[in-house]
Parts: sequence; structure tokens; C-alpha cells
Amino acid sequence: MTGFSSPSSWCKLLVVALIVVAVLEVPAAKGAISPSQCKEEQRLLVNQCRAVISGSNASPACCQRVRVTHWECICPSVTPKLAALINVGHTIKQIEACGRSVPRKFKCGSITTP
Repeated sequence: MTGFSSPSSWCKLLVVALIVVAVLEVPAAKGAISPSQCKEEQRLLVNQCRAVISGSNASPACCQRVRVTHWECICPSVTPKLAALINVGHTIKQIEACGRSVPRKFKCGSITTP
């Protein structure tokens, strides 16, 4: 990715994006989306929600992307190392700012929401 000052910044953005999508309860049947489609959804999500990593609020474009991305494409990528890089509270606030509720105790990879 261009525009990131370090690999750590990219990882933080990816984790924020992963959690934002994961807690939205976007319905989709398993196997309904191909691995290449998942990879593209991840790329689009990271691009649309880039500002969230710096503590900014989610933009309308980011919120829209969050609403359409399949959570099953995202959660398998949330490792303990990636999970340690984000502020879950801030991420939840951004999701709620997009008009979505965050389920309590939702498990996404190595993260469980409060």
C-alpha cells in the first residue's frame, strides 16, 4: 500500500477495518463469496476507511463500505497480533456512528467485543 508510513500503520488500519466489518452482522451464506471477492472487499474496505486509523470519524463512503462487506471475509484474518494494535472502543464508536449496533460478546477472529 502506498501512503502508509510504516507496515505497522497498515496493520492497524486493516485491524480497524476488520473489526468494523466483523461486528455488523452482515448476513451471507458460507461459500457465497469467492476468495478473490473477499480479497477485493478487504482492499476496498481498507481504502475507504483509511482515515479511521488516525482517529478520524468514519466517512460516509467508509460507512457504506462497512455495510456491504461480508464479515466472513474479514474475521479469519484477525490474529492476536493484529488485534493488539487497535482501540476496540474507538472502533465500536465508529460502527455506531455509521448507524449500526454492535452485538455484545461478538467473536471475530481473536477479538470479542465487550
